[in-house]
Amino acid sequence: MREFVERFGADPVGIWSAPGRVNLIGEHTDYNDGYVLPFAIPMRTTVAAAHAGAPQWTVYSQESRETVVFGPDDLVPGRVTGWAAYVAGIPWVLRDQGYDPPPADLVLVTDIPLGAGLSSSAALLCAVLAALVDLGGLDIPRERWPTLAQLAENRYAGVPSGIMDQSASTLCEPGHAMFLDCRTLAREQVPFALSEQGLAMLVVDTRAPHRHAGGEYAARRAACEAAAGKLGIRALRDLAVADLASASDRLDPVTARRVRHVVTENERVLDTVERLRGGAVAGIGPLLTASHASMRDDYEITVAEVDVAVEAAMAAGAYGARMTGGGFGGCVLALVDAGAVEPVAAAVAHAFAGAGFAPPTWFAAVAGGGVTRER
Repeated sequence: MREFVERFGADPVGIWSAPGRVNLIGEHTDYNDGYVLPFAIPMRTTVAAAHAGAPQWTVYSQESRETVVFGPDDLVPGRVTGWAAYVAGIPWVLRDQGYDPPPADLVLVTDIPLGAGLSSSAALLCAVLAALVDLGGLDIPRERWPTLAQLAENRYAGVPSGIMDQSASTLCEPGHAMFLDCRTLAREQVPFALSEQGLAMLVVDTRAPHRHAGGEYAARRAACEAAAGKLGIRALRDLAVADLASASDRLDPVTARRVRHVVTENERVLDTVERLRGGAVAGIGPLLTASHASMRDDYEITVAEVDVAVEAAMAAGAYGARMTGGGFGGCVLALVDAGAVEPVAAAVAHAFAGAGFAPPTWFAAVAGGGVTRER
């Protein structure tokens, strides 16, 4: 990698990359011990790395054009901030779990749009983790990597994420969506080869600024945990759709809506997996659209841009459409015929122009693989 040689005067020992992800369905279910169905996208974060000549980590980000240096004494939550916290969180969690992470020089490059809800942060965490595990010769099973990356994000970077993003960035397989039980971490690779059925997944980056996303995300999680406590269950995963009416009687109206989203969303994930197993890919469209309505009305995490994008995609012939990611901005998925990608994208752009929004960007997503060593 040219950037590494320019910064450190030698070739890297290796290059690792981890993908962003699209969550096909299952939003805000992961931290409720529920079900999710993400797939990896071709856009990736790449880390070039080599052993450092001093007991420290030196990290250059091509995206921000910044260099951050931190040492062992900085491996304390809150000491390193900003994007570099996601890097420092990895040696911190490795040390916390009894491993000896190697000091390293690192260069970060990404083509994942930042702030688009495509999990650029998990890709960064997982790529750095893979680099340090390999550089240090650490014996850590791949299946444990998502938990380590989540701990780094939760406890060092201070972001209360679930485990879906890190699992997808690490464990997804090409041509499949990954059905993940976030309680047991059991997973199944579900065939998701859209082109074989003449379909495509349009991903529209609405470029809507994330409005209050951090605080609202934390508030939704706190509300779910409080509701589970009040209902006497371990997590909302343990509540069935048939139990919603009686549960709602014990909750305030806002919390009842939050609970209804999570419970019905888990059911939609299970229904989506069942249809995909049977090869009925186009048949998942109504489930995607119902998911969006639930996020809009019950969980209240959409914004005008994503709602307009969903409406425009559906009006242009999409089988189904929904916001993907944590909400308050980001991307919209639309399941369309393979030949309709550009017409549907154009319809969304036209609707945005009419609403006075900034022009969206878009791409057709293909299910890719998880973190890997490139060389």
